[in-house]
Amino acid sequence: MTVLFKDVLVYHPDGITGPVDVLVSGQRIASIGSVTARPADQVVEGRSHHLLVPGLVNAHFHSPANHLKGSLPSMPLEMFMLYESPDDESLRPSPREAYLRTMLAATEMLRNGTTSVQDDAFLMPSPEPDIIDAVMLAYRDCGIRATVALDQPELAETDKLPFLEGRRDPALHRPAPMGAKDLLERYDYLFSKWHGAAAGRLNAAVSISAPQRVSPEYFAALDELSRTHQVPLYAHMLETKVQRVLSSEQARFAGRSLVRYSADLGLLNERTNVIHAVWVDDLDLDLIAEAGAVVVHNPVSNLRLGSGIMPFRAARRRGIPIALGVDEAICNDRADMWDVVRMAGLIHNITGPDDEWPSAGEVLESLWSGGAAAMLRSQDLGRVQVGALADLALLDLHSPAFTPLNDVFGQLVYCESGSSVVLTMVDGAVVARDGRLTAVDEDALLDEARELFSAKAAERDAARRGADRLLPVYAEVVRRSAAVDVGLDRWARRR
Repeated sequence: MTVLFKDVLVYHPDGITGPVDVLVSGQRIASIGSVTARPADQVVEGRSHHLLVPGLVNAHFHSPANHLKGSLPSMPLEMFMLYESPDDESLRPSPREAYLRTMLAATEMLRNGTTSVQDDAFLMPSPEPDIIDAVMLAYRDCGIRATVALDQPELAETDKLPFLEGRRDPALHRPAPMGAKDLLERYDYLFSKWHGAAAGRLNAAVSISAPQRVSPEYFAALDELSRTHQVPLYAHMLETKVQRVLSSEQARFAGRSLVRYSADLGLLNERTNVIHAVWVDDLDLDLIAEAGAVVVHNPVSNLRLGSGIMPFRAARRRGIPIALGVDEAICNDRADMWDVVRMAGLIHNITGPDDEWPSAGEVLESLWSGGAAAMLRSQDLGRVQVGALADLALLDLHSPAFTPLNDVFGQLVYCESGSSVVLTMVDGAVVARDGRLTAVDEDALLDEARELFSAKAAERDAARRGADRLLPVYAEVVRRSAAVDVGLDRWARRR
């Protein structure tokens, strides 16, 4: 299959080139230049006012919450997680539910030009093979590029959080629903069936969720899987101040931050996605840079949960690749990377003088180059060049966001909302055009999702009411952590 983008402008980090013709052959970009004499199976007219950009990369996502957007008020992460995914058997999804909720966000992403997603899927209460299959089938059917890991904690709440000593509630001492041995068997299933599926468009990754949520042995086993298969390892680190306080409040960390703890275990490396990295200090950033790891920045969810502001400029000074992520629908409320891009371009402006603010070019570099680095695909993803994977989005510059055309980089970051995207291509196939997916009956999908998830709303609400009794405990953890002097501050405060 060949597709010719005729008379299009082309994005490059150094500026916009064209109009030129771009020929896609199979999964990759075959040529960029003048009109080819070779006939194409499909021609897309650019008319000198359509811009071809790399497909957007959502470098951090949790698909199991796709059906819960807007259902919770803002609150700190530790309290939020009580209600986000209660460990309640009544909420165990059917394969069809898992398929539909995955599709909900996948369709939104593809319509808006997002072509790659790293899904850190917490499949509560446990990642059963039929649910893993449902998630992967959804990604297969819609046409997106997806890398999926199983984000499952291994330890009890008392091991994950400070200030729970002396608490007798059995829920705080109960181990996670599935232990390391069984989780590793699920990973064996994920890798053996789905890694490299759909001609390489679907892949597996690994996830520890966070260093405090797993044993060193399980962490090491997943790192070995990551090394063997050369896939990313996802690790939430220092997302909140509570997590910073763990260093002094739990003996196993011996005064070390979660980043330093991971480095001391020999488990921080170039395959690590350090997710959030809000409450990091200079030593943490030095260790991340030395390891060659990538920081995945989630500015919208950090704002929604009041987690704080990631030190963007300090990471950039050290040459740390920064990628961008939605995080999840329930604490972002949209699977919209353009919203994340805009927030990344704005939120850091309140953290210091203007010589520290991100430029539009730096934000776009995070979106594309940083996203490709997070996926360990820097050689062939996140760029429009010959030989690269044909993961592309076509934007009409005769749209409100780009009229008049003043500065393309600035308008991509601050003006675009996805409404200018007229075509999305993944792996050389057109998967969305004029706001509709080409391989999915969206109307039928939405009708079914509305009916199915509305029917489960009562069970969801009952499970959340059951979590109410623990809210004062978690609120105290947050309050006591907020009062600890950790030597840095990532909140924007009124003095």
